[in-house]
Amino acid sequence: MRQRWVFLVLTVLLVFVFSSLTLAADSVKFTIPLPLTGSKAKFGEIEKRSYEIAMEEINAKGGIKGKKVILEFEDSQGKPEISRAIAEKVIDVLKQPVIFGEYSSSCSKAIAAVAEERKVPYLVVTGASDTITQQNYKYVFRMNPSVSYYTSGLRSFLKEVVKPKTIAILYESSDFGTKGAEGMVKDAKRLGMKVVLKEKYESGAVDFKPILSKVKSKRPDVIYMVSYVMDAALLMRQIKELRIDAKLFAGGAAGFAIPEFIENAKDASEYVVTATLWSPQVSYPGAKEFAEKYKSRYGKYPSYHGAEAYSALYVIKDALERAKSWSPDDIRDALKKTNIVTAFGPIKFEDREGYQNQNFMDTLVLQVINGKHETIWPVKYATKKYVYPIPRWRERRR
Repeated sequence: MRQRWVFLVLTVLLVFVFSSLTLAADSVKFTIPLPLTGSKAKFGEIEKRSYEIAMEEINAKGGIKGKKVILEFEDSQGKPEISRAIAEKVIDVLKQPVIFGEYSSSCSKAIAAVAEERKVPYLVVTGASDTITQQNYKYVFRMNPSVSYYTSGLRSFLKEVVKPKTIAILYESSDFGTKGAEGMVKDAKRLGMKVVLKEKYESGAVDFKPILSKVKSKRPDVIYMVSYVMDAALLMRQIKELRIDAKLFAGGAAGFAIPEFIENAKDASEYVVTATLWSPQVSYPGAKEFAEKYKSRYGKYPSYHGAEAYSALYVIKDALERAKSWSPDDIRDALKKTNIVTAFGPIKFEDREGYQNQNFMDTLVLQVINGKHETIWPVKYATKKYVYPIPRWRERRR
């Protein structure tokens, strides 16, 4: 009787294992951490939609090595400790041999530490803090430029067009904001600009007028802000309200580079420029098609975060198709040899300038013209000529 019971249990287990292996033979599933609730949820939504578009396209063309791609998303709420827990689950429990995703630098850092510790490759998609790829990590790769490189296009625009002598820098207190501000201080030194004010604030502030009063007293040529979207919009609305004039209002990507900035700042967003990593008008293969597909579904063009997420799945596909096996080490080796051009741009992971496994690429400048983001710099990528000088507040229609 006992032998029959053992035989029955073993049979059930074999059926379960066989079923699992059959599913694994037909598909490959990735769990992606993203902020789907909380203050960063808008970015998580853009990225989730973009991953799904890429998944549909890849599956329509046969999947990855004949396997159907299945994506699942876990909500990190934009909190590093939750991101870390998701990464541990994905690696230790789900046994996923490669991990990718997340939005913010702090959450990406948390996952990077877990991935390096477990020796599982991690593709950073949007986290921009310099230090993520400056720790001699072997298993961490980043496809987006680091925050210090976000402003390369903007720096060129300032040098060749605006030629400012003074700048005020406002930044939110996260790692991204802090590093972005430090990067602009270095840029200012290169360009011969005097930093007349460098002021930090807590994200989610409801009143920037005390800080902006300090800015107004300094009368800088450029007001440069590193902010997420709601802060970015409120800053510009209150700058308009206080009638603070400057030669240029500039954003360090992030909140300034997505359509919601224009929706929330309204006419105060007009003529604001921002660094960005991508625009729907770039000539990279598949960029325009992705942008139009996204817009047809969701009513607006994606920000660069969407292009990053969309292209990330193609980077993973490319690496898995070249890898000797789907072990973490073989996938890591394949990622290291990546050299492709995606809808987001060229992807090649290099060790240079103090970075490891870092992708380097040109960055762009957008300007809000007639209530719409237009690419204005470099000239070869421009969809419209920049507006400069910008009118003073009293010269604008209310």
